[in-house]
Amino acid sequence: MEHIKEKPKKTNKDFSSKDAVFVFSSFTFICAAAIFVLIVYDVFTIHNFLSFNQPFRMVLSIVLSSFGLLLFGVILTMYIPSNYMDETNKSYQNYSLLAISSFMFIAALFEEMLFRGIIQNLLLVFIENKWTAIIITTLLFLGFHIQYFKKPIMLLNIAIPSLIFGWIYFETNNILVPFLAHFLMNIGMTLLFKYNVISMKR
Repeated sequence: MEHIKEKPKKTNKDFSSKDAVFVFSSFTFICAAAIFVLIVYDVFTIHNFLSFNQPFRMVLSIVLSSFGLLLFGVILTMYIPSNYMDETNKSYQNYSLLAISSFMFIAALFEEMLFRGIIQNLLLVFIENKWTAIIITTLLFLGFHIQYFKKPIMLLNIAIPSLIFGWIYFETNNILVPFLAHFLMNIGMTLLFKYNVISMKR
């Protein structure tokens, strides 16, 4: 009887990690194909997507934004009661480091390619105002995280990073910058929970 009860739990865990990586990988491939088509048809250039003209600024943007957003997340966790917080980062703590890293990597890559690489770039083409494009993209980014609507304080935890990712992307013209900042922020928070460095305020 005990063996039968444990089996569904294992299946559920496999779906949450391996299957999620597969799904996000598929969507990432679709985004990459869409970006390729947009470049081929001169909607925007490769320079708008992968410019390496400002290496120092790129590294500085990644380090400062990921560290600052990680600190922001830690402060929210420490001072906002747990019933107002979403436990998404905490929920991954039982997975292996490889599973966590793989999921965080592909999820951040997909979100940045879709929202900054495609949506924000297309909005800039039609609107021709960087901050308007960033703000609209952020609103769409909020809509993508519908699980946070039940806990509105978490929308702040999504909006601020999205605005920063959009800004550093336009500042560097390299999608790798917001992607790496996004990945480091997410995995940083998850590992802090996993190794009990921080915990939800009761």
